Amino acid sequence: MKLASTRLIASDIKKMVGFYEMVTGQSAEWRAPVFAEIVTPGATLAIGSADTVALFREGSAEPSANRSLIIEFQVDDVDAEFARLKDMVEVVHEPKLMPWGNRAGQIRDPDGTLISLYTPVTDFAKQRFAGR
Repeated sequence: MKLASTRLIASDIKKMVGFYEMVTGQSAEWRAPVFAEIVTPGATLAIGSADTVALFREGSAEPSANRSLIIEFQVDDVDAEFARLKDMVEVVHEPKLMPWGNRAGQIRDPDGTLISLYTPVTDFAKQRFAGR
């Protein structure tokens, strides 16, 4: 089994796609007017309009309802990324050292999903991510 992507259901797909393009520096690949993907070297973030939910099962997903998912992006310099983004996003917390060896900070996307930007800083954390 291969994890192919993480998909968000957006209340405003154009706003959400624009937000993630700004955060990642990657252009979205629009597969349909109601569906886009941001393909990064490590994973794909899929974004679907709320209109796509009916294609699966009406009411099975809804925008702005997530309280358990954190989307994580590994970056070369979390402090530099926060300096670049802090005036354009909702900051949850500034970068700080986490017990597992990453320096991480969190922001929210337009529908409230948490996003963690992190840089491995301890030897243990750097070894964990070597070769990924």
